[in-house]
Amino acid sequence: MADLLITNGTVVDGTGNPGYRAAVAIEGDTLRIVRGTRELPEAQRTIDATGLTVCPGFFDLHSHSALIVQSEPDHFPKVQQGVTTEVIGIDGNSYAPFKTREQLTSFVRMYAGLDGHPDDIAYDWDSTASLLRKYDRRTSVNIATMVGNAALRLSVVGWDMIPATPGHIADMKAMLREAMQEGAFGLSTGLDYPPGSYASTDELIELAQAAGEFGGFYHTHLRNTLGDRFLDPIREAVTICRRGELPLHLTHLFHRANSPYGAQRIFDLITEAQGGGVEVTFDSYPYEWGSTTAIIKLPQWAQEGGPEATVDRLTDTEVRERIRKDIAARTSYAAWIRSMDYVRLGHFSQPSLLRYEGLTLGEIVRTEQRDAVDVFCDILVAERLAINEVAPGPWPVTLAKFVTHPEGMVGTDSIFLGDKPSPRTYGAYPRILGDLVREEKLMSLAEAIRKMTSYPAQRLGVLDRGILRDGLKADVTIFDFNTIRPVGTYDDPRHQCEGVHYVINNGVLVIDQGVHTGAHPGRALRRKY
Repeated sequence: MADLLITNGTVVDGTGNPGYRAAVAIEGDTLRIVRGTRELPEAQRTIDATGLTVCPGFFDLHSHSALIVQSEPDHFPKVQQGVTTEVIGIDGNSYAPFKTREQLTSFVRMYAGLDGHPDDIAYDWDSTASLLRKYDRRTSVNIATMVGNAALRLSVVGWDMIPATPGHIADMKAMLREAMQEGAFGLSTGLDYPPGSYASTDELIELAQAAGEFGGFYHTHLRNTLGDRFLDPIREAVTICRRGELPLHLTHLFHRANSPYGAQRIFDLITEAQGGGVEVTFDSYPYEWGSTTAIIKLPQWAQEGGPEATVDRLTDTEVRERIRKDIAARTSYAAWIRSMDYVRLGHFSQPSLLRYEGLTLGEIVRTEQRDAVDVFCDILVAERLAINEVAPGPWPVTLAKFVTHPEGMVGTDSIFLGDKPSPRTYGAYPRILGDLVREEKLMSLAEAIRKMTSYPAQRLGVLDRGILRDGLKADVTIFDFNTIRPVGTYDDPRHQCEGVHYVINNGVLVIDQGVHTGAHPGRALRRKY
C-alpha cells in the first residue's frame, strides 16, 4: 500500500519534456510513476490533482536561510512557493567551518543584517558536518551547503585586509578539503563582503583547485568593483575556474540600468568561456529589487577588523569625513544622497529607531535633518550593524532575459529580515510561473520547471532528486498553473502566494491544501564523491 497517491494531475517531470497524465505513488520517501488506472495501488491517502500540475519540488540555488531556518524550521516563505531544497553558505558567507566559537559568533554579528542573528539557537557547531546535523530532519526543506571563502579566511588570516601567505593558503585548503569530505558542494565567494573580499585572484585559484579535487564547483558573487565593473568581474571568475579546473556558477547574475553596455555582452562572454573549456551556469531572480546588509554601503577599509572594530570606527568624525570623500571620488555627494531615496532600511531593534522600519535612508535623513553619512553611521552604531537594505537591482528591461536564458536557473537570494524584505523572498517561483510563463509566454512551462528542478540538481550533483522518476526521492510540488501568482509587493511583501496547493518533501506533506502541516522532514544533503 502506498502512503500517498496523487491522481488525475498533469505530470511535468522536470526533464524539460512536455507534461503527461499519470499518477504518482509515494511509498516512504521515494516515488514511482503509475500510468493507467488498472494498476493504481491502494493508498493511505489520495490527492485528486485534477486540473493541477504535478512536478518535482523546486531548488533554490541561493538562500540566506542558514541561521533563520534553525530558528523558524517551518520556513514558510519558501515552502509555500513549492521550494523543497535550498543552497546555503553562499556569497562566501558560510557559517562553517570555523576554528573557534568566537570566530563564528563574530561572523554572525558582522552579517546580522544579511542572515539575521536569532537568539534562540545555540551556535555550538564548528565544522560542516556538525552544522549539517542542525538541519537533518529538523526543517521543512532540504539543505545543501557551500564552503564560503570568508569563513576560511577569518579562521586562518582573521579580519585584516592583508595578503594570505603560502602557509595561510595551505591551512585554508586543508579546512576546505575537510569540509568537502563532510558533504559540502563546493566553494563560494562574495567578493563585496569582507574578509572574503580581501582575497586575491591567486588565492582564490588555490582554493578553487582544492574544491575541484572533490568534484565541487565555484559559486560566486562577483567582485563587482573590479575593472570596468561590468565584464571584468566575470572575467576574473572565469580565470579562477579555468586555472582551478572546476565549473563556474555565477550567482544572482543580472544587468544594471547603469551598465555601460547591454546584457547580451554578458551572455556572449559566458559563451566565449564555455568555448574555452570552462563550464558556466548561473542563477537569477525575477524581481527588480535586490537586498543585502546595509554595511555594503561602507568602504572595504571601514569594515576591516570585524564587527566591533567597524562599530568603533564609525563613531569617529574623521572616519566619517573619509567616507564622504570616498563617496565623492565615485560620484557627487549630492547624487549619492539622492540615490538613498531608493534604499529602504529594515530590521531595526532599538526602540528609538523602530519608527524608521521600512523607510528609505533618504526619508530618514530628511526626518533627522542631519548629514546623510552621520545619520547612516549613527544607525549602524546603534543597531550594531544589523540593518538590512532593499534597493534597486536588476534592470526590468533585461531581467527576463536572465530568467529565461537556457543556462540559467533560479536563485532567489532570499533574505528574511525586517517588515518589508524584497518581494523575491515570498514570490520568486510564482512570479516566473504566473507572470513570465503563463501570462507573457516567454518560455514553456516544461522549460521553466526544468530550470527549477533537474537543472539545479544536475549543477549540484544531486542524483536522487529533481526529476519525477521511479525510485527517486519524493519531493513534489502540486500547483494550479491557471492561478499561480505572487501576492506580495514591494510595499507589502510578506504574503503567501496563490496557486500552490501541496508540497511534499521526502514523502511527507509539508503544505496541505495551502496550509503548513508543521512537518520537518528535510534532509541535510551531502555531496558524494
